[in-house]
Amino acid sequence: MKIVILDGYTLNPEDLDWSIFDNMGEVICYERTSPEDILARSKDADIIYTNKTPLNKEILENCPNLKFIGVLATGYDVVDLVTAKKQKIAVCNVPGYGTQTVSQYAIALLLEVCHHIGYHNKQVKNKEWSKNKDWCFWDYPMIELAGKTMGIIGFGNIGKATANIASALGMNIVYYDEYASAVEGSTSLSLDDLLSTSDVIALHCPLTKTTHELINKETLAKMKDSAILINNARGKLINEGDLAMALQNGQLYAAALDVTYEEPIADDNPLLKCENCLITPHISWATKEARSRIMETSLTNLQDFLEGKAINRVV
Repeated sequence: MKIVILDGYTLNPEDLDWSIFDNMGEVICYERTSPEDILARSKDADIIYTNKTPLNKEILENCPNLKFIGVLATGYDVVDLVTAKKQKIAVCNVPGYGTQTVSQYAIALLLEVCHHIGYHNKQVKNKEWSKNKDWCFWDYPMIELAGKTMGIIGFGNIGKATANIASALGMNIVYYDEYASAVEGSTSLSLDDLLSTSDVIALHCPLTKTTHELINKETLAKMKDSAILINNARGKLINEGDLAMALQNGQLYAAALDVTYEEPIADDNPLLKCENCLITPHISWATKEARSRIMETSLTNLQDFLEGKAINRVV
């Protein structure tokens, strides 16, 4: 059985071990695969693993031996599911691997906005503290979170985990999610009420037709001008031009993002010019612990498939 990993570097920049797949068959791991190389590398495979390398109709129809696609992530939009189903190719993903890691990162983004820790570390090393006349100094206002309200849009596992951490910091938790069950210590609100009453708004919802550019000129206008927006879910939840305008006009205090509309970020992204917008390069998910869970679950998915089980199967 030939197993091809098309873009292994993102998951495993040489700190994990692909050898756990060795007992399953011949393993060929590519660090990255360019669009023009996808078919050549895939056409003889029985099993393919991909993170972000797309497997479209043309590719799938020209892989006669392909039985199983393992997506090394939760999102599986890189695979043409209609063609996969037609070709009787199983597709499995890895849900739930990043709940603690991603929620931890959401709070890290928030704390950085509140305290500017990275900036002040640089200032100390630039000798700004040693030159200061007082025993301490700060260049930005500090924000205490206790007593403030966090509004969470999308109250699934990650949203709830973020709520637990925020609650431990003394924050009041409200959420908007039409499908979530009630949770003690949190309050369900309409979207408009959440936007207008929250001091911090964290996006943890999936990207759908309904949530595409959910944050836009109209929804931003409903937020407090002191509000902080956190997004480490999906970049296309936000109209970035509208957000940049709100940040520049003082309509919103700050934003902290780990995702952008295009990834890698486009050089002309208007948010790059906003000093009150913190941006990190889509790394919420990337702790070694979380990546290890992806690798281990991906192996289990394949083992279960070969045993006739349908664990984490999306097609």
